[in-house]
Amino acid sequence: MEIIDIHTHGIGGYDTRKATEEAILRMAEIHGSSGVSAILPTIYPDTIQVMRENMMVVKRAMDIKGGGGDSPAAVLGVHLEGPFLNPEKCGALNAAIFIEPTEHQLNELLDGLEDVVKIITIAPELAGATRVIRKISDRGIIASMGHSDATYSEAETGFHAGARGITHIFNAMRGLHHREPGIAGFGLLNQDIFIEVIADPFHLNPKTLDLIFRIKNPDRIILISDSVKGTKTSECEKGQGVVDDSGRLQGGAMTIAESSQRLIELGFDEGTIRKCISKNPEIYLV
Repeated sequence: MEIIDIHTHGIGGYDTRKATEEAILRMAEIHGSSGVSAILPTIYPDTIQVMRENMMVVKRAMDIKGGGGDSPAAVLGVHLEGPFLNPEKCGALNAAIFIEPTEHQLNELLDGLEDVVKIITIAPELAGATRVIRKISDRGIIASMGHSDATYSEAETGFHAGARGITHIFNAMRGLHHREPGIAGFGLLNQDIFIEVIADPFHLNPKTLDLIFRIKNPDRIILISDSVKGTKTSECEKGQGVVDDSGRLQGGAMTIAESSQRLIELGFDEGTIRKCISKNPEIYLV
C-alpha cells in the first residue's frame, strides 16, 4: 500500500523554508522511515520571490532523487499553503505576508514552475479569489480552500469555481455555528469535495474526528501530517505537541503512518483509515 502525505512542511529538524536540496531529501528519508511512500513538501506563505526560491529547491531535489518505495518517500511536487489566505484565520502562519489573490500575482508565483505545483491553498472569500480558483484549476493544479473565514455560501461558490479540497478542516477556519455552518460545515456536508484531516492527538478532539467520519463521504477524507521542523525532534514532546512559547500549535506531531494507526487503535474502521492515507490522496492528485 502506497502511503501519501499531501501536506508536510518539515520534519526531524528540516523544513521547506530556506532549505537546501539535501534538507528536502532528508525530509523524504525521515517520512520514509515511518512507512510513508510519497510526500508533497508544503511551502509556507511568504513573498512571491521567497516562495519561488523554496519551490525551486524542491524541484531540484526531485531531479536529484526520484522514484518511490518505502524509504525514502518520493517527492511528488509541492503544496503551496498561500499566499492568498485570510489574515483573520492565520493559525500559526505569518498573517503579515498574506496577499489578496489576483491573476497577475498567480502568474508571477507559478511562472515556469507549474509542473511542480500540485495544490494551492486559498481562502475563497477574499476579493478576486473566485477568479483565481478558476485560473488555478485551468492550469491543472488543485485549489484547496483553507485559512478561511468563509461562510457556507462562499465555500460553495469556491467549489463551483473549481476548488476540489479543503485544507485541514476545522483548523484555521470558521467553525460550525447553528446559524452559519461555514466552510467547515460545507466540507462535511458536500460529499464530493475532499477534506484534509490532521489526526494527531492535538488538533481535533476524538469526538470531532468521530463526527467527521460519521458524516463525510469516506472516499473524500485525506489524513495529513501538517508536520513541521519540530516534528519528531526534542521540541515535539509527548503529550504537548509542537508548540511555540505561548503554547500555540505550530503543526502536526505525527507522520500519517503513525496518526492512522492511532485512529485504528481508537476504534475507527481500519479499511476506511487505510484508504484515507493511500487510495484517497492518490485519486485526489490525479
